Amino acid sequence: MGLSKTFLDPISETKPGKNNLITDVPGITVGHQTLKDDRLQTGVTVISPSEDNIFKQKMPAAVHVINGFGKSMGLVQVEELGTLETPIVLTNTLSAGTAYTTVVKKMLAENHDIGTDTGTVNPVILECNDGVINHIRDLGISEADVKQAFEKANTIFEEGAVGGGTGMCCYDLKGGIGSSSRQIAIDGTTYTMGALVMANYGFMQDLSIYDVTIGPRLKKWQEKEKHKENGSIVTVIATDIPFDTRQLKRIAKRSSVGINRTGAFGGNGSGEITVAFSTANRIAHYPENEIDRQQRITDEFIDRYFRMTTAVVEEAVLSCLVHAQTTDDRKGQKVWSLKDALQHLQKEQYDEKVAWLQEKLGI
Repeated sequence: MGLSKTFLDPISETKPGKNNLITDVPGITVGHQTLKDDRLQTGVTVISPSEDNIFKQKMPAAVHVINGFGKSMGLVQVEELGTLETPIVLTNTLSAGTAYTTVVKKMLAENHDIGTDTGTVNPVILECNDGVINHIRDLGISEADVKQAFEKANTIFEEGAVGGGTGMCCYDLKGGIGSSSRQIAIDGTTYTMGALVMANYGFMQDLSIYDVTIGPRLKKWQEKEKHKENGSIVTVIATDIPFDTRQLKRIAKRSSVGINRTGAFGGNGSGEITVAFSTANRIAHYPENEIDRQQRITDEFIDRYFRMTTAVVEEAVLSCLVHAQTTDDRKGQKVWSLKDALQHLQKEQYDEKVAWLQEKLGI
């Protein structure tokens, strides 16, 4: 579960939802399928945006590519039409095609008009390269694994080295899946924004947590130093706030602020992509009227939602680091968890700032 902070967030002055997860947004579920054996450390994570038929009742959505070194699928149509019409799947780079085929088959089974009485379907697949830890060339993900992730989808789910995040690294520590949420009152009604990240990026030396530059201290005993930024982070932002597509694009752009608060710089080889969608303002595949009417937030008040986005994405990254566990990469070298790394520092030389971080993060 996400970090259980009970105080007001200093960035946006908002509090987490019930579980501090993206699934605090009503209707959203998340499922993992995790594969771990002597060669595979990989998996699949699915985000189901609604309990009903999303192809028939699409959601306003937007994409922002911070740095485009990636092999994601389905983003071009989201960019053009501003709608999401399938669940979202996160997995490793070389399994994106398998995930795509599985979602196509799922949507065909649920919608007998696809490809006959109407057009085809646009699955959204997001990926990161887990080849440092996972033997990615084994192509270990099967269609059955993707189906299992859908079957396990629920409002409560694990974070850290699970699902699509099983083989990921973050700031040269163990990375993976992280999530958080924030709630806000709008005209007397409570609304929620949630984020889920698959974090696989960053240099240890750059890591900053709550403005404590911890990275340089950790780097002193780093077993293996990298010289190029070849990692990625994919971010999914979900909300029931009635944003239109243009506003969701602006929200997606602000995800980079939350990511960068932890020390990222968006390297040449980094695939940094954000998809944002709203469960409000559903868009009928078969509209009855030619004129469509939607609610939306007034732009004059949108700054507080930008702040909210920054907070929810930053915490999702931190939650990924907090929940991940130390593991060995495919060459047998340790990839330390943040928890174990901080404990190692304290044994070496006690530091009040490190102790403050451990208490703040609950590790």
